[in-house]
Amino acid sequence: MKDTVAALLSEALTTIITARQADITAPEVQVERTRDAAHGDLASNIALASAKLLKMPPRELAQTICDALPENTVIDRTVIAGPGFINFFLSKDSQAAALLQVLSEGPRYGHNDSGAGRKVQVEFVSANPTGPLHVGHGRGAAVGDSLARILNACGWEVVREFYYNDAGAQINNLALSVQARCKGLTPQDATWPEDSYRGDYIAELAQAYLAGESVEATDKSVTATGDAEDLDAIREFAVAWLRREQDLDLQSFGVAFDVFFLESSLYESGEVATTVDRLVESGNTYSNDDALWLRTTDFGDDKDRVMRKKDGGYTYFLPDVAYHLNKWRRGFERVINEQGADHHSTVTRVRAGLQALKEGIPEGWPEYVLHQMVTVMRDGQEVKLSKRAGSYLTLRDLINEVGRDATRYFLVARSPNSQLTFDIDLALSQSNDNPVFYIQYAHARVCSVRRKFVEAELSLELNPETLSLERLIEPQEVEVLKQLARFPEIVTRAGTSAEPQQIANYLRDLAGEFHAYYNAHKVLIDDAELRTARLALTTAVGQVIANGLDLLGVSAPESM
Repeated sequence: MKDTVAALLSEALTTIITARQADITAPEVQVERTRDAAHGDLASNIALASAKLLKMPPRELAQTICDALPENTVIDRTVIAGPGFINFFLSKDSQAAALLQVLSEGPRYGHNDSGAGRKVQVEFVSANPTGPLHVGHGRGAAVGDSLARILNACGWEVVREFYYNDAGAQINNLALSVQARCKGLTPQDATWPEDSYRGDYIAELAQAYLAGESVEATDKSVTATGDAEDLDAIREFAVAWLRREQDLDLQSFGVAFDVFFLESSLYESGEVATTVDRLVESGNTYSNDDALWLRTTDFGDDKDRVMRKKDGGYTYFLPDVAYHLNKWRRGFERVINEQGADHHSTVTRVRAGLQALKEGIPEGWPEYVLHQMVTVMRDGQEVKLSKRAGSYLTLRDLINEVGRDATRYFLVARSPNSQLTFDIDLALSQSNDNPVFYIQYAHARVCSVRRKFVEAELSLELNPETLSLERLIEPQEVEVLKQLARFPEIVTRAGTSAEPQQIANYLRDLAGEFHAYYNAHKVLIDDAELRTARLALTTAVGQVIANGLDLLGVSAPESM
């Protein structure tokens, strides 16, 4: 509706400009929803924005624009407010049209073609293969997967990618930890390796290695040699074993990836070394104290950064630049990295490195969605530890306790920029205070209504040509119709801004309007015409809730 009204305003403004023979370019028309329904459904400041250009008082121009609006069935009436805002009250026909669109498009209602088939990569989770996934990884998984689903609904060609940091000191510490367990050591022993991993999973891993187990991990099969002295063999098996464990965590969370990219492959292919050469050739590097530096200050960083250290090793941001150059060359017009907030410092450095390469990569590419930490509470106390992980709460523990649906919804429902408190007691409660229960219960109520129609031997057929939607005049019915009409706009906006929480918030609003309607009015009534219109409204609500929950990877139960 916003786009439709904006198009009508643009046409009206063009008519006025032509009539006045003014040689000006009209400003972009902005249409927003009003905060107060008493002021209409939509509003625009176009008269204020255009007044100086057309040399007219804003309120006078607002009236002229209203008079020039093309004939349409969308706008019922306009009201000029304040210094020149135009408020729009939408017609009942336009609201009914949205309901019919829901019934016609079904699971595709809310989808759009704003992506136009362009390629977008969403990289998320990307956990080091050194232990089970923790709850923070779970937030990244919920946000990233939901975002990928939303972008797909917006017409993008989406590739989900997981980047494994399978090289460096942490992997070596993992191998040493497993080797120590293979030799019978425990974290309590004086000779236990420094900076090692202490969770029970290390003992499980060592036992599997000594038993000569084989592991299938995404793209390779590794069989343990059982040799406790072969650190390289331990390292290879440990990484594969933990990759498999993380895959199982993700499967239980309903998350799948199209590509698993290994950091080690960038070294094996020579892409890291080639990236260094390209940066040197660009003239944006210099040597100092036997180290190679990149002039990142030329590209917005607060200080220059070391690329290659005195010992010849690369700093961690250099392979990140090589990795993103690889992404660019794979043809991704848009790349979104969903990562923890602790990666904040890498954003400017990676973008600076990409700009320094002079490959034509746009400024601000890639995009970043950085999520804040998650605090898990039970009985008013913070839950910090998992026996298996040793030092943190695992994602699998949380899923096992509250279920996949609640875990996914709670982890995605707030802006990633906000710290999140995950209340286990709330997630398990069957009350209106539990948002995922509240939304799923609304869908279950819709299914219950449809079952009652069947039990009463009443038809569920909804013929658009015979529906009397003009009978839907109760205030609660009107509010539900308005909410249904908003869904496509919400999906588009969530995809553009990379904010899946907008879907979660919308669903709670829609569920609230529907529960209020359901509690105030019966659907199964004697008036056949109104009964069928209310069945159509109820069915449409169920469809939109199911569509929205699917974008979040949450189920839509038929009974609760």
